[in-house]
Amino acid sequence: MAPWMLDLLVLPLFYSLLLLQYSPSTFAKFQPRYFPSSITHPKSQSLHTNNKLYKTKYFTQILDHFNYNPQSYQTFQQRYLVNDTFWGGPKINAPIFVYTGNEGNIEWFAQNTGFMYDIAPEFKALLVFIEHRYYGKSIPYEGNKKKAYKNSKTLGYLSSTQALADYATLIVDLKNNLTAIDSPVIVFGGSYGGMLAAWFRLKYPHVAIGALSSSSPILQFENITSQYSFNNIITQDFRSESENCYKVIKGSWKEIEETARTRRGLELLRKSFHICKNYISGDYLEGWLSTAFIYTAMTDYPTPSNFLAPMPAYPIKQMCKAIDSLKLGNNTFAKLYHAANIYYNYTGDVSCFDFLDDSDPHDLGGWQWQACTEMVMPTSGNNKESIFPASTYSFEGHAQYCEEAYSVKSRPTWITTEFGGHDITRVLKRFGSNIIFFNGLRDPWSGGGVLKSISKSIIAIVEKEGAHHVDLRFSTNEDPEWLRDVRNREISIMKSWISEYYQNIVDSDAH
Repeated sequence: MAPWMLDLLVLPLFYSLLLLQYSPSTFAKFQPRYFPSSITHPKSQSLHTNNKLYKTKYFTQILDHFNYNPQSYQTFQQRYLVNDTFWGGPKINAPIFVYTGNEGNIEWFAQNTGFMYDIAPEFKALLVFIEHRYYGKSIPYEGNKKKAYKNSKTLGYLSSTQALADYATLIVDLKNNLTAIDSPVIVFGGSYGGMLAAWFRLKYPHVAIGALSSSSPILQFENITSQYSFNNIITQDFRSESENCYKVIKGSWKEIEETARTRRGLELLRKSFHICKNYISGDYLEGWLSTAFIYTAMTDYPTPSNFLAPMPAYPIKQMCKAIDSLKLGNNTFAKLYHAANIYYNYTGDVSCFDFLDDSDPHDLGGWQWQACTEMVMPTSGNNKESIFPASTYSFEGHAQYCEEAYSVKSRPTWITTEFGGHDITRVLKRFGSNIIFFNGLRDPWSGGGVLKSISKSIIAIVEKEGAHHVDLRFSTNEDPEWLRDVRNREISIMKSWISEYYQNIVDSDAH
């Protein structure tokens, strides 16, 4: 899989991040099939394909929830995962925890979202992970991915609003089948899934009593958040670790560009960075390195991880340690190579890097469509202090690419029209409730997150040492105290929601 296709943002939203780094004049160089190699080595996939914690089920889902044309009534099989080990059952109205699936294979997210599993016994909760339409095995058009992804006509049913309607329909049906009508539902999500969780609570308050929205940049649209915010945070992450590390990376782009001007220089780059194939350009190498720095900043977790790739605890520290190493002298390329290995090859079993690998092990390909249509998030601006070359976000370039790729026009204002975002504090105070927004300030997506509490029940939890949805990871004995505190606070808030819900049932019965 090409690394630019991974999201926000998962996380959802990584495609738009790298796509928008470039001006229209350079777009021809960066067609998707030419982006760097897979961000996850094949040997790291086993954890995500052998999921023993959940039972796999399928729900017959309608293709189009919002129209009544003949084609709207087509159906597809939507996958969801269930764990009822800890559930107290409908007799006590035990809660149901639902993960609103991201832009990829739901098993991958379930295997990397341990918080729900860890706290399920305490809440006696049923666990449900729902796969997002057009991803994983939840493919419309008889499960034929090639047909579903054929063109804008078939991809047109891939949107956040359709996905939210999927979740609502499935949850209601599931509760009916379990005779659990009065069991409270709390939705969870990280990155794009976190955005969906927050939006689900706002759009379907009768289905979910609350939402934990982790690392969700719901304010990363239009001009609500600065286009420079994302890369400024990455810059600060590296600069706070080591001024020399920051300077080496910042100064490397010009050196790479100058070296790549000759055939001999290209061969030097190929050998320096252990690139498998002869075909290379400075642009490709810059994209490959940028990807490593961006994703390492996102997943700068305090414990070892295997989410995007096998990495050690605090990987930025390890990258800068490699760059600052006196053993490498003034060899910039050697420093960058060893730093990139922290992300791409920490296990040490990759002999060379194939920049033309376009495999998609996590089924993330549909995000390109979403980034072109509704998920238009300006994140690529770089000021003079940025660790990356100075640049300005170009919607024209984005629109041009999407026209060429899909013959579709981007809708940069649709998300704020559908879900809001402008003046969010004033707006949500009027009608919103029961949402937790978690953001770690080391996560570049935190710039587009909700960082201040809006009301007594719309609560922002901010941790300066936190990375991308770190709170949703499985707990370990090595977790720092601040992370334990974050999770304990989230648990306490959700308990209060459920307690209030049960009291409302008692009060209703009394009348």
